Amino acid sequence: MKDYNCFTVEIANYVALVTMNRPPVNAQNRAFRDEIIEIFDILSDSDDVRAVILTGGGKVFSAGADLKERRGIEAAAGYYRHHNRVTRESFYAILECEKPVIGAINGAALGAGLALAACCDILVASENAVLGMPEIDVGLMGGAKYINMLFPRSKARRMLLTGLRVNGAEMYRMGVVECCVAPDELINAAREIADEIATKSPLAVKVTKQALNTTDNLGLRDGYRYEQDLTVAMSNTEDAREAQAAFVEKRKPNFTGR
Repeated sequence: MKDYNCFTVEIANYVALVTMNRPPVNAQNRAFRDEIIEIFDILSDSDDVRAVILTGGGKVFSAGADLKERRGIEAAAGYYRHHNRVTRESFYAILECEKPVIGAINGAALGAGLALAACCDILVASENAVLGMPEIDVGLMGGAKYINMLFPRSKARRMLLTGLRVNGAEMYRMGVVECCVAPDELINAAREIADEIATKSPLAVKVTKQALNTTDNLGLRDGYRYEQDLTVAMSNTEDAREAQAAFVEKRKPNFTGR
């Protein structure tokens, strides 16, 4: 992949490591959002990537929106409409990425930074990790939809209404993250999960993530029927036949993504 101003991307052994690299706090401006959309769209279509790790460079995952960018241009016609549209798409690029995304929360993930984390499929945290929606402290409203994806009702509302921040150990206790590890162990913990996903059928992983995203917004009856239809379609794929043959022959499967 090409070089980016706000990110670094490394690909090895079917795993892409995407690191936010906009010092000092990985604040999200227009260039940041444009790049994250492009990166995750490309990774969705990359045959040499089966899982993605998203983390922050430095001591912060992402402190949220870059408020400095908005000064002096907020009054421009159409500013908020376009700004909000690009912001939404930067989150959806992660949520809708066809490859599972493991969020490795290395430090504070605040406001829009929390939203980035919430859009990941699986989360791991370092002992320095913190999640919060501090918008109430500056007279604004935070992303209720995203905080509700991670926390139970009472905790989410307390965080939104008071600015309460939750650290890595508490996230692990609540089941928000898979583990809470020392900072120097974070990427290895994320990579362990990514490496395991990379051994599975790429097609089955893609369809499973599609099913998870779609059934989030469906009731039980329609959701399970949708999954059953996907399972029937999957049963006719080369990967499904290879997985079943490998199981019978007691060997590792050789998946092609077809």
